[in-house]
Amino acid sequence: MNELRVSLVQSELEWENPEANRRLMDHRMGTLDGSRTDLIVLPEMFATGFTMNAEGMAEPAEASPTLDWLRRQARERDCVIAGSLAIADGGARYNRLYWVTPDGGVEHYDKRHLFRMGDEPLHYAMGQTRKVVELKGFRLLLSVCYDLRFPVWLRQRPSAPEPFEYDALLCVANWPAPRRRPWRTLLQARAIENLGYVIGVNRVGRDGNGLAYAGDSMVVDFKGEPMIDHPTDTPFVETVSLSAAALSSFRDTFPAWRDADAFALIDLDDHLQ
Repeated sequence: MNELRVSLVQSELEWENPEANRRLMDHRMGTLDGSRTDLIVLPEMFATGFTMNAEGMAEPAEASPTLDWLRRQARERDCVIAGSLAIADGGARYNRLYWVTPDGGVEHYDKRHLFRMGDEPLHYAMGQTRKVVELKGFRLLLSVCYDLRFPVWLRQRPSAPEPFEYDALLCVANWPAPRRRPWRTLLQARAIENLGYVIGVNRVGRDGNGLAYAGDSMVVDFKGEPMIDHPTDTPFVETVSLSAAALSSFRDTFPAWRDADAFALIDLDDHLQ
């Protein structure tokens, strides 16, 4: 593990128009490829915007045109690409974050915390498991938007003898402008409390419901200090290198993790039976 080059793609999105958004993302990524980056991160529901029209817009997991597009892009650009889609799978619909590798490998995380104020639980099923992926020796915990508000779900869960479960938290979002301060604050808080990098990619523009998005896509280091920070509502693409050596050194010289409280998550329904 040495350095991981991460590229953030902050963009407007065409409402419920996957074909147009695939063209748009291709344009935004430009000439990004494996010679310039290791990982490209697209916003939450980048093919449609944050739509509750799950029945009409969710693509079938076994034959998703946008997932096929992600596979082609990852192969042709020779780097990993991550972004979430509305997906139908096993009789349910999910807000699914895909992690697609150049060799055709696909891993995914289904959003755990569904945004009830936007009726998301009425249209999508809740994910049940966390997902940690690995790239160039870096371990990344996957998350989607509203998950960011729930520190227990995103907390490091070490297993002896390894004190850290992951090195970076990746969060893709459609986070509206009126709540931009919580977005920015929570990205930094998750980095500080978990002693790891945080990668947050949001969208800009307005969606089909008239909601405005301010962007504020950021990469935050393990001290909570921004490495990429554009408090702007305009599109941008930027790449930053995450240093494994700097992360390891900080964890050694400021070992707050040694004083962390042990905890375990249980299913209350099972516990009470």
